[in-house]
Amino acid sequence: MTRIAEVRVTPILISDPPLLNLQGVHQPYTPRTIVEVVTENGAVGLGETYGDTDYLRLAEAFGPRLAGAGLTVNGLLPAVTECLAEVGAERVDNTVQAEGLRGSRTMAKIASSVSSAFEVAIYDALGHELGAPVHALLGGKVRDAVEYSAYLFYRWAEHPEPDEPNDGWGAALDPEGVVAQAKRMASDYGFSSFKLKGGVFEPAREIAATRALAEAFPGQPVRLDPNGAWSVATSLEVAAALEGVLEYLEDPTTGTANMAEVARKTSLPLATNMCVTAFDEVPEAFGSRAVQVVLSDHHYWGGLRATQDLAAVCRTFGVGISMHSNTHLGISLAAMTHVAATIPGLRYACDTHRPWQTEDVITQPHTFSGGKVAVSDTPGLGIELDREVLAKLHDRWLGSDVRRRDDAAAMRRVQPDFTAPMFPRW
Repeated sequence: MTRIAEVRVTPILISDPPLLNLQGVHQPYTPRTIVEVVTENGAVGLGETYGDTDYLRLAEAFGPRLAGAGLTVNGLLPAVTECLAEVGAERVDNTVQAEGLRGSRTMAKIASSVSSAFEVAIYDALGHELGAPVHALLGGKVRDAVEYSAYLFYRWAEHPEPDEPNDGWGAALDPEGVVAQAKRMASDYGFSSFKLKGGVFEPAREIAATRALAEAFPGQPVRLDPNGAWSVATSLEVAAALEGVLEYLEDPTTGTANMAEVARKTSLPLATNMCVTAFDEVPEAFGSRAVQVVLSDHHYWGGLRATQDLAAVCRTFGVGISMHSNTHLGISLAAMTHVAATIPGLRYACDTHRPWQTEDVITQPHTFSGGKVAVSDTPGLGIELDREVLAKLHDRWLGSDVRRRDDAAAMRRVQPDFTAPMFPRW
């Protein structure tokens, strides 16, 4: 068996526009961790995950342990979990606030997120060794292209600090701005379904923006995600106002019990990437029929095979599945596309943060045609690392004190008294 000769873990900072959400605004730069698994034959496999200090520290501690191991993903998560226990839970920074947008924070989820990067890198390396695409290693593709949804945000035109990156998209703070953003995404990338990140303004304003989207794109899917900002009562008011408008309503309120109460009193499907983020959360959510669509994310579910396992569980219980997105680069988009290509019951367009992330560490960033990404049939993930860009983004990390995503801290640069709101906000 071909073995792993070396593992490289590189922290980077990538530019991020001023996208607004319940907990504040994106910082000008956000951290990511890039993993390289190098085989004894010189094949290189790539993986990517969160770059916050907790994830990076664990990845750096675990990486060297793979040297000499075979190209197998079996036992990977338990090994990462064991390493986390040795690193010590007391060293984990429990103040990382961005976790609130991804559900509850646990040690197991940190281990899964780190394990996922190594799993993807191993699959990529194995694909290069065997001359096979990753989707073939996962059982084979059932579609030649994967559909993605435009991810719309309320946003400022630029970051308030001088000399910070400006992506040229302009502000979107009202229905007209949101619709203009959607029209550009439809024109430039071919997206035909639209998701609005809510929880920023009072519900009436976000209802108006959602209705404006539906009117601008008649018959095309529209979604709204306030990240649990609303009470059960407010959730039901919004659901009633958007009956027949939304494809699904994502995480209107927090907690499985609250979601189940809303689900019982509306015909709108409810989706989640907050109350079902690990397998031990499935029984309660599915048993109470709290959600009708689960938005998987291979980063925090533990990898590509775990995503397939989740899809099988969802199929068993008649629950739909799609994919959640984070501030990802082309490595993760390639991984998402390969695993999505293998899931028969994927009926909803997947989320993606593209085109918000304009920097990439791969030589040929993905292109969207008709809102879809073609599934590569070349070996591995079908991507190549751009080492010059990787070095540049790593130098940025070395020269900065940004070590975790903190939307509330970024907002306090503009509103010094800002604090991330308690749930529910409305």
